[in-house]
Amino acid sequence: MILDRKAFMMSKENLTSVPQVFTGGWIYTGDAPYPQWGGVAVQDGRIISLDAERIATLTTSGAENVPLDGRMLIAGFHDAHIHPVIAGVEMLGCDLSACDSAEEALRVISEFAANNPELEWITGGGWSMSAFPGGSPTREMLDSVVPDRPVLLENRDHHSAWANSRAFATAGIRATTPDPVDGRFEREADGFPAGTMHDGAIFLFDQVRPGIEHARAYAGLLAAQAHLFSLGITGWQDAAIGTIMGQPDTVPVYLEAVAQGTLQARVRGAQWWDRTAGISQLDRIRDRALHIGTNVPRERFSLGTVKIMVDGVAESRTAAMHGHYRDSHGSPLESTGMVFFEPQQLSEYVTAIDAVGLQIHFHTLGDRAVSDALNALAAARSANGPSLLRHHLAHLEVVSEADVPRFVELGVSANVQPYWAAHDAQLDELVIPFLPIGAEAKLYPFGSLAQAGVDLAMGSDWPVSSPDPLQAIHVAVNRRHAGSNAKALHANEALSLTQVLNAATSGSAYLNHLDDVCGRIRPGMFADLAILDSNLFSLPAEELHTARVDETWIGGERVYARS
Repeated sequence: MILDRKAFMMSKENLTSVPQVFTGGWIYTGDAPYPQWGGVAVQDGRIISLDAERIATLTTSGAENVPLDGRMLIAGFHDAHIHPVIAGVEMLGCDLSACDSAEEALRVISEFAANNPELEWITGGGWSMSAFPGGSPTREMLDSVVPDRPVLLENRDHHSAWANSRAFATAGIRATTPDPVDGRFEREADGFPAGTMHDGAIFLFDQVRPGIEHARAYAGLLAAQAHLFSLGITGWQDAAIGTIMGQPDTVPVYLEAVAQGTLQARVRGAQWWDRTAGISQLDRIRDRALHIGTNVPRERFSLGTVKIMVDGVAESRTAAMHGHYRDSHGSPLESTGMVFFEPQQLSEYVTAIDAVGLQIHFHTLGDRAVSDALNALAAARSANGPSLLRHHLAHLEVVSEADVPRFVELGVSANVQPYWAAHDAQLDELVIPFLPIGAEAKLYPFGSLAQAGVDLAMGSDWPVSSPDPLQAIHVAVNRRHAGSNAKALHANEALSLTQVLNAATSGSAYLNHLDDVCGRIRPGMFADLAILDSNLFSLPAEELHTARVDETWIGGERVYARS
């Protein structure tokens, strides 16, 4: 259950001077490779001791006892790449994230439309490309269930969308409408859009589709926060904040939550770099970060990061590759994917952003995008000198071997999404057969990055995929999903439990510039903690997914308890 606001504030008042002791369990501090049996003392929202004698003294002196009963205490998880407002709004709307087939998705859409007759548009998302032939659902499918109102539904990775005929007509999109430079339409034989579009083509609906009103976005944020607390997540980096992809500016949503005291998590926002606006947007982005930094405690909410999307995704052949994609027969195509910035332009922007002291969070799926981002960071370093800004590259689906050591040379972190590093229908049917020759061998090289000494952080990209850190940890260690009989995806690229647990706690806190107060269990740190129902290190690797979060604490306050 999530504690209500009144209970949260009452408990906060009552705990300002009474110590708490977590006793009788396995403590994973993050400073040692394995957990140790013991306890932790907390007061005024911070960890004060791990010393057994002091904990015993506090216990006999009236401290509040939180019995671990043999469970495992860890620092709260930090998600280094997530979209909680979008995810929360989808949870409250036409949510297709649980649909595994086209039939199920169409049933949910039909029921949602019938239950919401007042809506002029049916919007939402979460559909899986693997549920449809070729990953591309058609407009006729949607017409069969909602013929009388526009429908626009983004897929799980939000790089593709599905529209019905009424939506295309309302937006004035027809056979003669050209593909935008940063996206494309799937088309019928006569050139009319078939129903699915990718990346920049989605933006052509922005002038007609309804926006998300502030109240709904605020409700979405709180719904997402509650769900993340249930997974032991106490902080995150919102990987695209501001006005993006037809969505309203999310900064006021966060600021209201700060003002109302409802934002309990610790959040760093990555401000979206509009690829059509050029360098002129930098002053606004910098000034906004400085203004927030002056008025809001940085351990609650900050905006010192810029998000640059370098390429698209492999499923739609828009991830930028060094080699040529292949067709369904295995023959090379002309396409090598799509970059949203020319290399010289990217270097110019990155150098300027670095110079004003802002961290850069790159979206890089393909190996050419990774190379371009690293080259841009090398240019920034040459111009500005070494950086302590903790720049990082996210996703890293395909990485050239020659680029792996460059992460260390440039002081760049790898922001990985381990849940994707496993065989499933989407990877096996929509990605691997079409990758450039040799690219499959370089899929998600997390082990190679770790072995090279690259700093790792972990994110989920929710709502693209599950935000559950324990499920991602399972995949990182096993390179296969829970219950899957598939062959491990490059088992040599697996991470150890210690490596991935640190990436999900201290590594991600480091990216969020909160490693001085979060991510480890040591005196002086915030008491941002998660209690797991079992010691992960005592579980067989293939059973890691069975672990569950029993309780989540932030600043010494219990914000979640499993019923």
